[in-house]
Amino acid sequence: PILCTKWKLSSKRHSIVQQAEFDLVANDYAVQHQASIKLSGEEPDFFARAKIEAAKAQCTAVGLAPKSMLDFGAGIGNAVAHLQEAFPRANLACLDVSEESLSVCRQRTIRPAEILPYNGKEIPCKDDSFDFVFTACVFHHIDEIDHIALLREIRRVLSPNGRFMLFEHNPWNPLTQHAVRNCPFDENAVLIAAPEMRRRLIKCGFGTVKTDYRTFFPAPLAALRPLERFLGWLPIGAQYSLFASGEASDHAR
Repeated sequence: PILCTKWKLSSKRHSIVQQAEFDLVANDYAVQHQASIKLSGEEPDFFARAKIEAAKAQCTAVGLAPKSMLDFGAGIGNAVAHLQEAFPRANLACLDVSEESLSVCRQRTIRPAEILPYNGKEIPCKDDSFDFVFTACVFHHIDEIDHIALLREIRRVLSPNGRFMLFEHNPWNPLTQHAVRNCPFDENAVLIAAPEMRRRLIKCGFGTVKTDYRTFFPAPLAALRPLERFLGWLPIGAQYSLFASGEASDHAR
């Protein structure tokens, strides 16, 4: 099986709260998202596409051609079409606690994908089910006390030779802070710095974890975007990514 998510807290009670919260905003999510990123001068799809382009580049660099993928926190499906286009031979599963969001997500696929609801705790898949697990701006909606358990679940369903790629908002970027403060569905979000998120991945047994900072220039400075590939080390990008192997290295054991 393969699966989708956009949630918040992983205890049973908090999972229900998260489901209700994102069920309520599923139909307005795109409008609220667009309003919150107005200063960037870009549409939400610009950022979704950029994430998948980065994921494709990272997978290609390590020789990974996924046959099975999980979009962990797929929400209304911002990434699904881009994932299916970038990895045409891979089966895609989309996981989320919000069934209303999953209904929207299902309509945005460009070929069949497995769309499954999620209880906020256990991923309903066997061990080593996926070659690639992708999650974008999900963990800042989850209580930090649940991060370790959830990351271990992701590693459980990831094959030893697979890769996990996580994108998050960078709390060290003032425009990111502004966008989150002005986004209704981010009202209870707690942003996580990249070094701390990386530490949590290593604690959960992921292997080599590569950190890249991203999204430095808004639309008025788009001419400078070719420089971004040289700036991944600079911790002021609006977002960051962590690209981790499923097999633990010595430092992660």
